[in-house]
Amino acid sequence: MNRDTVIIVDYGSQVTQLIARRVRESGVYSEIISCKASVDTILQYTPRAIILSGGPSSVYDTDAPRLHTELLELGIPILGICYGMQLLAYSLGGKVVSSLSREYGSSLLTIEKESPLFADIESPAPIWMSHGDEVISLPEGFECIASTENVPIAAIQSRTQPIYAVQFHPEVSHTPIGKKLIDNFLFSICKLTPTWSVAEYSHTLIERCKEQIGNNHVLCALSGGVDSTVVAVLLQKAIGDRLHCFFVDTGLMRSGEGPQIMEYLQEHCDLNVQMIDARAEFLEALRGIEDPEEKRKRIGHLFIELFEKEAERVGDMVTFLAQGTLYPDVIESISEGESAVIKSHHNVGGLPEDMKLALVEPLRELFKDEVRVLGTELGLPDSIVWRHPFPGPGLAIRVIGEVTEERLEIVRMADAIVTEEFISAGLYRSVWQAFAVLLPLKTVGVMGDGRTYEHVIALRVVESVDAMTADWVKLPYPLLEKISSRIISEVVGVNRVVYDISSKPPSTIEWE
Repeated sequence: MNRDTVIIVDYGSQVTQLIARRVRESGVYSEIISCKASVDTILQYTPRAIILSGGPSSVYDTDAPRLHTELLELGIPILGICYGMQLLAYSLGGKVVSSLSREYGSSLLTIEKESPLFADIESPAPIWMSHGDEVISLPEGFECIASTENVPIAAIQSRTQPIYAVQFHPEVSHTPIGKKLIDNFLFSICKLTPTWSVAEYSHTLIERCKEQIGNNHVLCALSGGVDSTVVAVLLQKAIGDRLHCFFVDTGLMRSGEGPQIMEYLQEHCDLNVQMIDARAEFLEALRGIEDPEEKRKRIGHLFIELFEKEAERVGDMVTFLAQGTLYPDVIESISEGESAVIKSHHNVGGLPEDMKLALVEPLRELFKDEVRVLGTELGLPDSIVWRHPFPGPGLAIRVIGEVTEERLEIVRMADAIVTEEFISAGLYRSVWQAFAVLLPLKTVGVMGDGRTYEHVIALRVVESVDAMTADWVKLPYPLLEKISSRIISEVVGVNRVVYDISSKPPSTIEWE
C-alpha cells in the first residue's frame, strides 16, 4: 500500500467520495472503507490518518453504524465529520441529542479556541451544515474549539490525542475553508507528505490490471468517451493484443456519433475496434417502457447479452469484461457503507447477477477530473479528454417516458443544436455538461398564424468538477435565445424550450 494512505470510514454520507477527492487533490492517497469493515481490515492499509464520514443515522438508532473504539487507541490521527463527530463523542461518553434547530445549508463558524485544525483560517467563516443531531456534552479530555449561532459545539479536539471533529462538511465546495482545514489536518497534524498524483497512479493501475487478468483475454466496450477510452489504453499497455475492443451502436447515441467515434478511436488510439449494430435490439427492449430504473436495467442486461455473444465469438480465452465505471457511478448505484441508492447505472446496478464474464474496472476509484488528467498523461487528444460526459444508457434517459425512434430523433436534433452553439460561443469546455431533454408532455403554441400542440425541450447546463455536486449555469441571455430559437425553428414537433435551474443536490444532473 501507499506509504501515506488516508482511510475514510464510510458511514453513509452521499458525499463521502468528496472527502477522498479533497485528500487526493492535496497530493495524499486515500481509500474509502465501509464502516462494516473490521479493525484488522482497516489496519491492512497501514493508514497514516483516519477520517470518519458523515451519514444519515442517529447514534441512538438501534441499527446505527458504530465506531471501532480500538482505532482511538492506536495514536493514528482521526478527523470526524458530522455523524463522525457525533459518533466520536457518543462512543467516548459524550452526549448527543436531536437538535432543536436542525441545520441544512450555509452557516457561520466562529473559532473559539486556538487549534492546529484552524491554523490560518479567519473567523467567522462560512460553512455548510447538514445535520439533525448535535453534541451537547463533551467526552472527558475534549474541548470545544468552534461554534455557530445554532450549534454551541461545532468542532472539538482532544487535549491529549490527535483526535479532531467538526459538525459541518469541509469536503463540499459550499465550505470555502474546507480545503485549508483538510490540509491542516493532513500536513500540520498528521505530518503527511504530498507525494501522490494521478500520473504516478497510472503505473499502479497498469500493474493491478496485469495481476487481475493474468494470461486471460479481455473484452472492452468502448463508447468513445474519456472513461472507456482511458480504460482501453490502460489495458492495451497492460495486456497488449489480448484486448478485444468493440463499439455498440445502440441507436441511442447523439447525432452522427457512431462513425465519428469509430474514426477517432482508430486514428488516435491505435486500437483494434469492431462495431456491433444493435439499434433494433435496443429499441425493441425499450418498447413501452417508461420507468427510468427499468430502462437502465434493460439496457444494462442487453449490453451484457451482446458482450457475452462477442466473447463466445472470440473464444473461451475471453473471461473478463472491461468497463469505465467511476466512483460517482458506484456511490449512486450501490451501497458503500450505509449510503442510500440514488439510481442504477447501467454498468453497475443494471448488471445481471448471472453474468458469465468477470469485470475489470480500473477507474472504479477515480473521479472524472482525475480520469481526464490520466487521459492526458496517456497521450489522448483533447477531443476525447474534454468530451462532455454522456450517460451509458444514452438518449434513452434524455427521452422522458417511452423511447421511440421519433422521440429519439427529436432530442438528437435538439442536442446537436445545443452542442453546436456552445462550441460556437467558445463555452464548451467551460461547462461540465450541456444537453437537451425531451419532456413527456405537449403544450399549445402558435406557428405561422396557426395553433400548434407540440413537444417541450428542456435545456440542462451544469458546472461541476466530479459530478457528485453540480450547479446550474447562468448562461448569457443571447445564447439561451439563440438555442431556443434554433430548436423551435429547426426541430419539427417542438414549440417550447425551458431551462432547468436546479442544482445537484437536490436534483441529479440527468433527468432519469
